[in-house]
Amino acid sequence: MKQFYQRFLPYLDGNWLYFFYAMIGGMLVAASTAGIAHLVEPVLDGIFIQKDRELLYVLPLFLVGVYALKSVGAYIQSYFIAYIGQRVIFKLRNEMLQKMLTFELAFFNQKRSGELLARVMYDTGQVQAALSNYCAEFVREALTLVGLLVLLFYKNIELAFYGLIVLPAALLPLSLLARKMKKISKRAQEKNADVISRLTEVFGNIEMLKANGSEKLEIERFEKENERLLRLGMRSTRTSELTSPIMEILGGIAAGIVIFIGGVQVIDGDMDAPEFFSFMAALFLLYQPVKRLSQLHNKFQIAVASGERIFELKNRESTMINGTQPITHIENLALDSVHLRYDEIEALRGVSFALKRGQSLALVGNSGGGKSSIANLILRFYDPDSGAVRVNGTDAREFDMRALRQNIAVVTQKIAIFNENIAYNVAYSGLANGEEIDELRVIEALKAAHAWEFVSKLPQTIHTLLEESGTNLSGGQRQRIAIARVLYQNPSVLILDEATSALDNKTESSFKETLKEVMRDKITLIIAHRLSTIELADKIAFVQQGKIIAMGSYEELLQNCKEFAQLYYSTSQ
Repeated sequence: MKQFYQRFLPYLDGNWLYFFYAMIGGMLVAASTAGIAHLVEPVLDGIFIQKDRELLYVLPLFLVGVYALKSVGAYIQSYFIAYIGQRVIFKLRNEMLQKMLTFELAFFNQKRSGELLARVMYDTGQVQAALSNYCAEFVREALTLVGLLVLLFYKNIELAFYGLIVLPAALLPLSLLARKMKKISKRAQEKNADVISRLTEVFGNIEMLKANGSEKLEIERFEKENERLLRLGMRSTRTSELTSPIMEILGGIAAGIVIFIGGVQVIDGDMDAPEFFSFMAALFLLYQPVKRLSQLHNKFQIAVASGERIFELKNRESTMINGTQPITHIENLALDSVHLRYDEIEALRGVSFALKRGQSLALVGNSGGGKSSIANLILRFYDPDSGAVRVNGTDAREFDMRALRQNIAVVTQKIAIFNENIAYNVAYSGLANGEEIDELRVIEALKAAHAWEFVSKLPQTIHTLLEESGTNLSGGQRQRIAIARVLYQNPSVLILDEATSALDNKTESSFKETLKEVMRDKITLIIAHRLSTIELADKIAFVQQGKIIAMGSYEELLQNCKEFAQLYYSTSQ
């Protein structure tokens, strides 16, 4: 618990004044609760026994005032605690995303998106509740407890001792419950991430799901995960709800002892009845904050488990060290005998080539040969296990990664479309650099990508909102938007990974003419299975099992590389 607050208390910086206001509200609640218990004695004695008419007019109004004060205090506390909580979760979620986006691509490939969503959304929510809601409730209940304890000892020290003697007996079972609660909470949070991951997978593959009619299969898979979460949720409920009966039983024992001893004192005349009932009211009210404090302790265990999961990420550092050198343009690019492994899989084995500005290279070969791995190295999504990627003659690891990637543009089969308008999607690279959207430049890029033909017919043209993943566009239209994004960026290095796969033959043919102009002053890497696309390249490299087994012109490879010839004749039929 101490470590939890050492980690997260800094998130309350800038909010201490609001926390002070919340504490004032909590003190009003505590004082009002003690005042209500104290008023039992004058109400019973003055009105019902002494039959004092003046008190009859005054005490009810005074009681209403005390309850009003309690309500105002509760509102003040709730409002400012909610404000603090929202600020805390805002800051924490921003930091979580900022931290995760520094991680290498391999991290995101290894982690399920649902698990990361759970950490950013669910775990931060639990921490926020602990820092604001639970903390304020703890202070309020603790102040109420202190106020009632003072009142009990003020009224009758002996009865107070007997009324509270059972509390130490609750410490052992409550501490055991809290420990168990923490273990269950951590498992429940992991299972919650599994459920979110399953949902993410379903929604992300909805087209394939519908096409295969696999709704029933996915529902069954989801039900299994959901059932496990249900069982953990019930275990958590059984554990946390044991707090209440334990406190009720102990409270009943204490009340029985106090009624017996207090009854003897009233019968013997050592204590009058109104004073005794006032004491009993305070005692019964006392067990409410004690019970709530015990429940809060269990809730804190959930937050502690969430905090540990959050700091697993916050304390993690990227396995790729960022360089410091700036870079504004790329004149030449080379792979120098690079080797790359993905865990136990060897993806590249001694790949080498060099390209200068204005030159282009097509990578062809069967799937899984290593073509995309070469692109990943150039983008520095991964670092080679040996060898080097050299940019302008310098190891790419020496450059600032963000600056390096700003000089490289990629178009792949998997098109990224944001739930923003067309202008935003095309000008995305400029926005990333803090630039404003240049609408004329957007339109020029769309025309060059042969996308203006359909964009100009839309009701709001470039201001038309695109749905998530661009589902209100066809596959070819999405690809043309992606190509326009590259043209808008105007990079030094252009990587086309099956970039024209969704285009029809007519559009591809006209686009190739535009691409020739674009490629003149760029280093271009073309990854393709369709041989019509690689005709644009100066040289072709055939990649197989992580190696470049042949490199040369179209004609040279047809004559000297039987693997390329087989690919050529199989795709030409």
